[in-house]
Amino acid sequence: MSDFKKNDTSFECTVCKRQVSALGYSSRNHCNACLCSVHADVNPGDRANDCGGIMRPVSAILNNKGYVIIFKCEKCGAVKRNKAAADDDLDMLIKLTAQPFKTL
Repeated sequence: MSDFKKNDTSFECTVCKRQVSALGYSSRNHCNACLCSVHADVNPGDRANDCGGIMRPVSAILNNKGYVIIFKCEKCGAVKRNKAAADDDLDMLIKLTAQPFKTL
């Protein structure tokens, strides 16, 4: 992924207000508690998108590399995927796998 920019910083979640720590190995883009994110990237880690909408987790899939969360922006409708982090809420990830995402 040549457009990836490491941007691994801690932040306060816009949705649940929890303090989210940096991952230490990649760019964290979502809260590990509520799994929500802010629509901030054009390419992973670049923080070049000015949408700023809340990216809600709508589904997840489990593949041979782990969980992949599917997000949908509440503001612009963009759909993005992101690999789950090791400290993400496992119960929420499992529940999301039961909610298949249907594209229009």
